[in-house]
Amino acid sequence: MNMKTGPEDTALDDPKRFTASRQVLAVDWFMTVFIRLGGVGVIVTVVGIFFFILSQVVPLFQGANVDEVSRGEAPSLPQGNYIGLATDEWSELPLVVREDGRVYFIDLRGQRGVVEKAPEWLQGGKVSAIEIDHGAQVIAMGTDGGKIHLIRFEYEPEFVDEVRTVKESLSEEYQGMVEAGKPVKLIAMGQSERVRVIGTVSGEGGSQSLEVKILKRKRSLMGVGKWKEVEQGDLSGELPAADKIQKILVSNRGDALIVVADSGRVSYFFRGDEGFKIRQHFAPFEDMPGRKIITTGFLLGDVSLVFVADDGSNRVFSLFRSEADPVRKFYHTKTLKSLGAAADYYASSSRNKAFLLGAGKHASLRFSTSEEIRWSEDLPWKVQLGAISGKYDALLFLDDAGRLHKYQLDDPHPEAGLKAFFGKVWYEGAPEPKYEWQSTGGSDDFEPKFSLVPLIFGSVKGTCYAMLFAVPIALFGALYTSEFLHPRHKIFIKPVMEIMASLPSVVLGFMAALWLAPLIEDKVPSLLLVMIFVPAGAFALGWLWGSRPMYIRKWIPQGLEFLYFMPVLIALGWLGWILGPHLEQVIFTVTDPQTGKSVGDFSQWWPKVTGTSFQQRNSMVVGFMMGFTVIPIVFTIAEDALSNVPAALRSGSLAMGASRWQTAWRIVLPTASAGIFSALMVGLGRAVGETMIVVMATGNTPIMEWNIFSGMRTLSANIAVELPEAPHHSTLYRTLFLGAFVLFLLTFLVNTIAELLRQHLRERYKTV
Repeated sequence: MNMKTGPEDTALDDPKRFTASRQVLAVDWFMTVFIRLGGVGVIVTVVGIFFFILSQVVPLFQGANVDEVSRGEAPSLPQGNYIGLATDEWSELPLVVREDGRVYFIDLRGQRGVVEKAPEWLQGGKVSAIEIDHGAQVIAMGTDGGKIHLIRFEYEPEFVDEVRTVKESLSEEYQGMVEAGKPVKLIAMGQSERVRVIGTVSGEGGSQSLEVKILKRKRSLMGVGKWKEVEQGDLSGELPAADKIQKILVSNRGDALIVVADSGRVSYFFRGDEGFKIRQHFAPFEDMPGRKIITTGFLLGDVSLVFVADDGSNRVFSLFRSEADPVRKFYHTKTLKSLGAAADYYASSSRNKAFLLGAGKHASLRFSTSEEIRWSEDLPWKVQLGAISGKYDALLFLDDAGRLHKYQLDDPHPEAGLKAFFGKVWYEGAPEPKYEWQSTGGSDDFEPKFSLVPLIFGSVKGTCYAMLFAVPIALFGALYTSEFLHPRHKIFIKPVMEIMASLPSVVLGFMAALWLAPLIEDKVPSLLLVMIFVPAGAFALGWLWGSRPMYIRKWIPQGLEFLYFMPVLIALGWLGWILGPHLEQVIFTVTDPQTGKSVGDFSQWWPKVTGTSFQQRNSMVVGFMMGFTVIPIVFTIAEDALSNVPAALRSGSLAMGASRWQTAWRIVLPTASAGIFSALMVGLGRAVGETMIVVMATGNTPIMEWNIFSGMRTLSANIAVELPEAPHHSTLYRTLFLGAFVLFLLTFLVNTIAELLRQHLRERYKTV
């Protein structure tokens, strides 16, 4: 039988109808290229961000760069024995002091050469002891005739015909005499705004005398008066008779006198209301028999002493209060690499905790806090004296031929290093090494502390408490919504959760700080009962409902069981909130110091029992509020993963007699485990990077304790708080980038491990 074919049948048999049009092919090609370029662009952007952050971090781990700039072109000094070297703030007009008391200013800009100042006050005497206080710009001289001279040197910039020059001046501020006119062998000086202390050692051998003079000046509306001697004392009797004094130091505040003996013994005198009294005797190299102290000096702030032994061993002792002694004394805190030989000179920085040591031709720039050698080199000539410029941008060396050499110093981050960022550091004033972040202070001698460990700990702490609160709610909520809730209600739940995810974190942080934290400050027992009653009640109700016979359960349709649960759970929560104060009065009691009666107060009971603090803005508040930002993310992704489990698996499980709970727990949950794990990792990343809630809802203090009632400081919050105030390219500025780099690496590492585990779970529970 023949069938006739019409035009429609012919069109259906036309193979061209399966050929895509040029327009479709063009759109497909464009979208393919666009998506590929977008993916490549994302990768390039992430890599670019990585290398940009890395470029800001690398300079932190570079050593000092030191280059000679004068190259011996400075004019030669007259022959003689030079005993003192100082410099102006700009290192343009340093001065040297010769043994005969003459002062030479050396113009390193090549405009004036060497300017000689012959002080008339010496009257032909010879300088037998000298000490230069760079901060006060005072030269303390002791002569072989027993005289004491305090000479002030000053610098003032001038502009003549638009040419800048530096003008120098010398003036005598004080002249005194030691007892019996004995030759002054050692001299030291320290001064505050109104008090100046001069220490001298005169005489020879067993007849040495240690004298102290105290000068004061008055300040009035008319200005500052002249220095006048108000007190004088002899401390020789406080020292062992057999010791020969080798070095003395006076702190800038004039409250400490350090005496170093040739036996290696150090005596520390403290000035109180009754004058100088001996406070401590100690031996810096007591564990190294036969070692003698060659060089001693204060670091900036006069809280730490640097000691160098005759074999080059280098140690630092700092003042702090120990547990056994409430009085501040010197204890060994740091040991730096040996210089290799006895030091010939010592110079400290007036900008930071750096100091310069030298032995022969070898020079070494060191930083006390990090115990690092910032720069070390053998110079072409033997060095007599060395100095560090006031701006910490130049090193000056006077060689044995009387020629001054200037080296440009580029060391913008001396306090940085792996140990400073990630190790325990023994900071001045602390009784032990510790991790600490404290970037700012109120004085120039403050020591910045840049340990990232408390910030990393704070990030982990905040994340753990947020996830601890969010994960159970989000996962069980997703499981209930996917497997038990009626589909008619599911269409409302997911949009509400997604809207919840859109809440700005700054709003949540504001609510946490001003509403939630004050609300729950005195309601902790109530919260404890609520967190016990509600979960326990939910499990009990679930078990009770599942054990009821079917003729009872059929009265509530499947998916609407929450109508039975919710009123009971709300009642249990309300009951826990009401019973909280009664629980506080029974268990969390303390004794009122005023009345002597026992009162219930959890905020006082917690510190007394645990020894930790209780703060209004604490980790619990952060956990609650940050948990609300994590719950929607984890819930949405986990619910999608659970809902995408093939229906055939559910049907097969139910057909074989498994209950809905057994099917959800043993079939659906393992199959969706890869997606659930992804949800947890995305939520974890959200919690780690949270900033505003942590800034506003905690004390933002970088502490290291798991106490849920104390605050924290996270890496992200630290960047937000510190970066606006950090000077561009300063150590703090680059350290904040290092914190971002660490956060970047932590996130990358966690995501990489999470992806590997996700792939493993996906392969294990995949369906064919």
